Amino acid sequence: MQADWQAIIKRATELRHRLHRRPEIAWSEFETAKTIRDLLDELTIPWRACADTGTVACLAPNAPGRHIALRADIDALPISECSGVPWQSENEGFMHACGHDGHTATLFAALWWLRAHEDQLPGPVTLLFQPAEEGGHGARRMVDEGALEGVEAVFGWHNWPAIPAGKAVCPDGAVMAANGTFQVELRGRGGHASQPELCRDPVLAAAAVAQALQQIVSRRLAAQSAAVVSVTSIDARSAETVIPDTARLAGSIRLQSSDMREQVENLIREIAVAQASAYGVTAEVKVIPRYGATTNHTNEAAEMRTALSNVLGNDWQCEKTAVPIMASEDFSYYLNAVPGAFALIGAGDGISGDYPCHNPHYDFRDALIPDVARVFLHLAGAPMPTVNR
Repeated sequence: MQADWQAIIKRATELRHRLHRRPEIAWSEFETAKTIRDLLDELTIPWRACADTGTVACLAPNAPGRHIALRADIDALPISECSGVPWQSENEGFMHACGHDGHTATLFAALWWLRAHEDQLPGPVTLLFQPAEEGGHGARRMVDEGALEGVEAVFGWHNWPAIPAGKAVCPDGAVMAANGTFQVELRGRGGHASQPELCRDPVLAAAAVAQALQQIVSRRLAAQSAAVVSVTSIDARSAETVIPDTARLAGSIRLQSSDMREQVENLIREIAVAQASAYGVTAEVKVIPRYGATTNHTNEAAEMRTALSNVLGNDWQCEKTAVPIMASEDFSYYLNAVPGAFALIGAGDGISGDYPCHNPHYDFRDALIPDVARVFLHLAGAPMPTVNR
C-alpha cells in the first residue's frame, strides 16, 4: 500500500472540516461514529464498537513489540458557533468548540500512514476513538469495556490555543487538574421584604456562603497548592418584594492533585453549613466528583517529549505555561489503568484571535494535523514521512 504524506494531510484536513460541520454531543455521536467506522472499513481494518459510539481498532496485532494505544475524542459541545468559517457547524446549537474534530482527523492522518507501513511496525497500535469526553466519562466506559486490553502504554494530546504554535508541555506528573462540581441549597423562611425580622433570609446567606467558599484557596489551603473553587451561579429568583424560602448556589472545583479532593470537598461542606447556620437557615451540600488529575508516567512522558522534540525542534517546551493547567480531561482514566502520557500542544498563531476552547468563535488550527500525526508516528516506531519545511 503506497502512502503520499501530503495527500494524507489534505484528506485529513477535509475530514476535519466534514466533522466540524456535523458536531454531535456526548453519547449522541452516531453520525461521527459511522464516519469513523466507514473509513476503517475502506482500509479493511477490523474494528469493534466500544462504549456505544466509541470505536477501537488495531494495527499490526501480531507484531512482537510493545503494544501502544493512541486516542482521539470525538464529541462536540452544546454551543452555537460564531466562527464564520466556511465549514461552520450545520447543527444549530452545537459546535466542535474544543477541537475534537481536529483530534480525530489527526489520528486518521497517522492511521492512514501507519496502515501503509503496517508490516514495518515494531508492535501493535490500538486506535481509540472515544465518545463523551466533555463531562460524560467516556474514557471510563472505554476502559471498563476493554479498550486497553493488551495495551502497555497509552498516549494522547489536546490542542491548546493559550500555548504558541510550535510549543507544547508534557511534564512528568500532573499536566491537567482534577475537577468536580458542587451544589448548595439553602432553606430559610420566606416572607414580605418589609419584615425581614420575621423571615430567615436564604439570599443573604447565599451571598455569605459564596464569599466564604471563594476564600478556601487563600485561607484554608497551603500557598503551594494549586486549586480553584469558583461559585458560578446563585439562583434565588423571587418577586421584588418577596424574600424566598430557598436559594441555590453551584460551582466548580479544580485541583492539582486528586489527593486534595477530600480536603476541599470537606471544607465546602463545613463552610456552607456553618455560614448558613449563622444566618438562621439550613444548607444541604452536594459535591459531585468529575475527573481525576491527568497525571503522566515518567518514562512515557520522556518518550513523548522526545517525539515532540523530533517534530517541533529542540526549543519546543513552553516554559511560560504553568502545569498543571486547571482544566480537566478524562484521559486520566487511561493513565490510571496503564502507563502513558498526555501533551498540550500549542495552537496559538497570534493572528486568528487565538480564541480559547469552548468559545463560540473558536476553530481548530489545521496546521497541527501534520505535526501531531508525526508525533504519533514516532511513538508507534513507524517510518517517518519526508517533510519539507
